[in-house]
Amino acid sequence: MKEIGSKRVLVTGGAGFLGSHLCEYLLAQGQDVLCVDNFYTGSKNNIAHLLRNPFFELLRHDVTFPLYVEVDEIYNFACPASPVHYQNDPVQTTKTSVHGAINMLGLAKRLKAKILQASTSEVYGDPQVHPQTEPYWGHVNPIGLRSCYDEGKRCAETLFMDYRRQHNLEVKIARIFNTYGPRMHPNDGRVVSNFIMQALDDQPLTIYGDGSQTRSFCYVSDMIRAFDSLMQSPDGFSGPVNLGNPVEHTMLELAERIIGLSGSRSTIVFRPLPSDDPVRRRPDIALARTVLEWEPEIGLNEGLEKTIAYFRELRSAASTEDDIEVISACERRAGTGLACTACLVTGIRERQVGDIMERGSDDRQHIAKNQNSVKTESAALRDPPCRKRPQRSCGRLLLAAGAAVLMAACGREPTEPLPPHAPLRPMTHAGRVITAQLILPARPVPPPPGQM
Repeated sequence: MKEIGSKRVLVTGGAGFLGSHLCEYLLAQGQDVLCVDNFYTGSKNNIAHLLRNPFFELLRHDVTFPLYVEVDEIYNFACPASPVHYQNDPVQTTKTSVHGAINMLGLAKRLKAKILQASTSEVYGDPQVHPQTEPYWGHVNPIGLRSCYDEGKRCAETLFMDYRRQHNLEVKIARIFNTYGPRMHPNDGRVVSNFIMQALDDQPLTIYGDGSQTRSFCYVSDMIRAFDSLMQSPDGFSGPVNLGNPVEHTMLELAERIIGLSGSRSTIVFRPLPSDDPVRRRPDIALARTVLEWEPEIGLNEGLEKTIAYFRELRSAASTEDDIEVISACERRAGTGLACTACLVTGIRERQVGDIMERGSDDRQHIAKNQNSVKTESAALRDPPCRKRPQRSCGRLLLAAGAAVLMAACGREPTEPLPPHAPLRPMTHAGRVITAQLILPARPVPPPPGQM
């Protein structure tokens, strides 16, 4: 039974950048929130702080399959939104937009629930009208590299409007323009996250084209207010409605601002413009101002300062964890002295691991039998997941060369047995346990000569 005065709200893609902020906002408004995500691009870190809230539920689910729950409102945000992610599996991207829309619309129809579609400014393609207004049909390449996302979202809009006309379903369509802020993925390929990460590393900022192409940037808190205003807009108003910041900035201007605000020593380099990348993008938000009584409040400098601070903290945490190699030891075998626990060892490097892997054929054979193969272990060390996802500890053990590595990393000879049940000490970062460290007793110090 739901609480009096609260709504049961479903947010698909709720562990993503926008979805996690929306879940947080809805909970603050007193709503009962069901967050659904398959974690393809979403992160549990984005919603971990919400799990203690009794009015928040998390469900791992892919929206390309039907979902049977009981809710009052649906926010359909499930879809990878950055070119890096949606071009990685373009067929699945299209399925997520189209099948996901069909499944969520079917759920809304059964429940007679209001549903909001997170569409995109990409439905305008490389626009020939500037600024873009909602009646503009767009200029989209239907067979290009970006088409899986652009045309998938266009098809989803078609489905939403057809469900409204055919089934009298209460739908809302938000065309979202560039949005930025904390919880953006650091490697999502978007311009704000790219520039900030490069600036914090004092690397050259990469501008594609000559830097004269423009975008408008809306801070995430402003965008979340817009979603709520659209969902609560009068019945019969479906949109689509442009949501974004109408102030236009060139890529060169953005790069220079980020360098200045971050105190970076970065320079700027220029690369060829990618295929189908829009030259100009700015929303006309007259409809949002009139119907939703909404417009952005956070200026670019203020928003960038908050976002840079977030990425700086993320980078600091990543550099701490990047110095940690997590090594998995074999199961302890009776009489062999092989470790029975996992060991977190600081400072071991691939070169050392490679040297150790040349020794101890018995260890290698045992690991190959129990841990698939030394080849897998070596590959894991060359490209560890924690370096691919620097925003958090990878949470999985890198398979190294077994007990030989463990002993050498702890300063013991490969033939020297470890204590049978050495205790584990929790290792924490940012207030959470990330793994455990094997605590080894000190070696006995040999007595001086003459005192034997």
